[in-house]
Amino acid sequence: MEIALFEPEIPPNTGNIIRLSVCTGTALHIVGKPAFSLEDAMLRRAGLDYWQLSRLRVHDSLEDFLLFLSQRDDQSIDEVRSRFVLTTRFARNNFVDHRYTEDQILLFGKETAGLPDSVRGVFADLQENWLRIPVSSHCRSLNLANSVSIVLYEGLRQLGFPGLQLEPPSDT
Repeated sequence: MEIALFEPEIPPNTGNIIRLSVCTGTALHIVGKPAFSLEDAMLRRAGLDYWQLSRLRVHDSLEDFLLFLSQRDDQSIDEVRSRFVLTTRFARNNFVDHRYTEDQILLFGKETAGLPDSVRGVFADLQENWLRIPVSSHCRSLNLANSVSIVLYEGLRQLGFPGLQLEPPSDT
């Protein structure tokens, strides 16, 4: 699985997600222009010493990201699009009911606005891959880093935590 953040706005959230991506062996993509510099001290502080291990790539636009994936994976744009899982409050499907696959790209929106209509429109024909995390009626959404963690770990759980250390470290 891979994580994609669309125009993230809060450096510590992205830093936490960088750390999460390293700890899970998951590639991370930033799509569009983030609202901060990737040199931001808060971003690096949240990412700790994991920053150097990160498989982070930045793409100027969703179109550039789709083209990158198409060329990298030798697939058509439609084949690439079908691998996307969008997390949005507009979804009808609960994230735990989704059947995850190792080749999926988990796409998350901005902290303040989620995924814009223009991005959701690119995937309008794939609403079976639109997921939501249940929250109380008093809450619009969870923190971005928490949302990424919740959805990613559910996917990894379903797949048997591939590549992750399942046993505690030995004392020796």
